[in-house]
Amino acid sequence: MTDLTDEAIAKRVQEGDTESFGVLMQRYEPKLIRYARKFLIHAEDAEDQVQSVFLKAYTNIHSFDASRHFSSWLYRIAHNEFINYIAKRQRQPFSFFDSDTVFPHLFAKETADSGVREEEIRNSLDACLGKLDAKYREVLVLYFYEELSYAEIADVLRIPTSTVGVRLARAKAAVRKLYAKE
Repeated sequence: MTDLTDEAIAKRVQEGDTESFGVLMQRYEPKLIRYARKFLIHAEDAEDQVQSVFLKAYTNIHSFDASRHFSSWLYRIAHNEFINYIAKRQRQPFSFFDSDTVFPHLFAKETADSGVREEEIRNSLDACLGKLDAKYREVLVLYFYEELSYAEIADVLRIPTSTVGVRLARAKAAVRKLYAKE
């Protein structure tokens, strides 16, 4: 079973082999929890929402088109669930940004105060990210943390691939500009 593609397993689930859905859950649970933590901050919220994603995916497995990528379909469900969850709660700052991702050479690795400086930088960047539009935060998370390609992000967000590149460039520029003000 582990040598089958995600799409083949999903097709088996559609054909009535409901036990196979567990394989998909094993493959995607760690990824979706990481993705959720970037948006939802609290681990318990992330795990609950990932379970909701799997429940919704299982319930709607017959709407999956096996000629497409299962991962994009599942991430789209996750995207919608997380956005809906955030909308239900009051807007909270997102704490998911690693300073090394956008500013890889911002500070020396081994200085006496590097731990303190890194923490200060991360806090400043988190504050900056809280000021970004959700569409820019989202592209940053999907690209840098979930390591999705532009095409996969486009499929998840249902936007053109060129728009992904534009949003990513604008997001990086906005973070740099906001960080400079901090």
